Amino acid sequence: MLRRRPHRPAIPPDCDTSRPPTSMPDRPVVTRIAPSPTGSMHIGTARTALFNWLYARHTGGKFLLRVEDTDRERSTQAAVEVIFEGMKWLGLEADEPPVFQAARADRHRAAVEDLLARGEAYRDYMTPEELESERETARAEGRVVRSPWRDISPNDAPDRPFVVRLKSPQTGDTVVADKVKGDIRFQNKDLDDLILLRTDGSPTYNLAVVVDDHDMGVTHVIRGDDHLNNAARQTLIYQALGWEVPVWAHLPLIHGPDGAKLSKRHGAQAVSEFDSMGYLPEAMRNYLARLGWGHGDDEIFNDDQAIAWFDIVDVVSAPARLDWAKLNHINNHYIREAAVDRLADLVTAIHLSRDLKVPADLRPVLERTIPLVREGAKTLLDLADSTVFVLSHRPLAMPDKAAALLNDETRARLGRLAERLAAVSAWDVPALQDEIRAFAESEGIGIGKFGPALRICLAGEASAPDLAGALTALGQEESLGRLHDALSPAA
Repeated sequence: MLRRRPHRPAIPPDCDTSRPPTSMPDRPVVTRIAPSPTGSMHIGTARTALFNWLYARHTGGKFLLRVEDTDRERSTQAAVEVIFEGMKWLGLEADEPPVFQAARADRHRAAVEDLLARGEAYRDYMTPEELESERETARAEGRVVRSPWRDISPNDAPDRPFVVRLKSPQTGDTVVADKVKGDIRFQNKDLDDLILLRTDGSPTYNLAVVVDDHDMGVTHVIRGDDHLNNAARQTLIYQALGWEVPVWAHLPLIHGPDGAKLSKRHGAQAVSEFDSMGYLPEAMRNYLARLGWGHGDDEIFNDDQAIAWFDIVDVVSAPARLDWAKLNHINNHYIREAAVDRLADLVTAIHLSRDLKVPADLRPVLERTIPLVREGAKTLLDLADSTVFVLSHRPLAMPDKAAALLNDETRARLGRLAERLAAVSAWDVPALQDEIRAFAESEGIGIGKFGPALRICLAGEASAPDLAGALTALGQEESLGRLHDALSPAA
């Protein structure tokens, strides 16, 4: 059971802080997800998007999307579409059109000009050789790199390339008041003067993020805790620009079942992989919400319940573990609850992707079959597997064990059963169960004496539900036809 973390005391008022943290005023919440289009959409990104979406919905705020596409070599349109498709599949579409970070470079540079004018940034003319020498000296002295140009008048600037650095405070602390981790203190002497603009004039990540979040009106930055160190540096940029600092909430990473960082050896990592493996988006939302957050002992809940219950302060700070058994359990629940016509569409798509021949009249057969087989389906792939038997074309291919099961005695017995089945008027599970039991009694035997042989006649090598379910799914005409094929002398 996940419990609310104990209250952590605020920073004492007499604490030495050069720039005390500020927070957003009481105004509508705006959250965002800001993925980079450089590959597949990771399941951790999906969980972060979900938490941002839930918190925005819980507070009546807005959920936004920003595509951080400044890595022009790796950012492709195809990768952007992966993000859009992943968000759409998860059902987490943003409230406004997406913002593309690369298109805002002029705005980022304008913010740096403002910092230069305020005296909060400086142009650093160190050559690569000078920078390497300073790094070695700083390493030997156990400090961060400090450029001599920090305190040199701009009037003395040489005519050569430069970067622009933030003039970070060198004393006191920077405090990140985190809603998940609690208050985290960074000593300013350990924070270097981070680069804001590179020598080619392109903005760096930390600068662009701050400017974009400010301009988008983001009030709460909810993201992975691998960005926690960035929060201190970004706080300094906010303060240098005279902007209010957003509320921080850094989420623990998702680990594999063994407690190690999630990797390929643990199985699927990308949203598209979970889709391909047959998980429903509502099941993924339910499951991902439970990775680091919970509402008492509730394992299964719908979106409305999650929105009503979710609060970012209830997220635990320990890493969450991917649990395939729980995911399968939740997915099975949603498969059992899903509309049959929707499942028929999804199963048909799976059959087509496997190059199976799908008959024109499959739809009504699938809609008749799915309610009979979905109870044990952990994924849509399982569900598709359990409906293959209705696709089979006559005459069915028989497994090797069919010859032993279909001896003369059993063939004669199944022939008598076929005659009784041909007279059945109500072709449904209860009626067929009664008929099969009555037939067994009339023969003076148990169902086990002919049940396995009957199943093979109906499904061949494919898996199938119980006998009455298989008969119901196939329908009377197809069931009798398959029995006739299997019992004919040529079979």
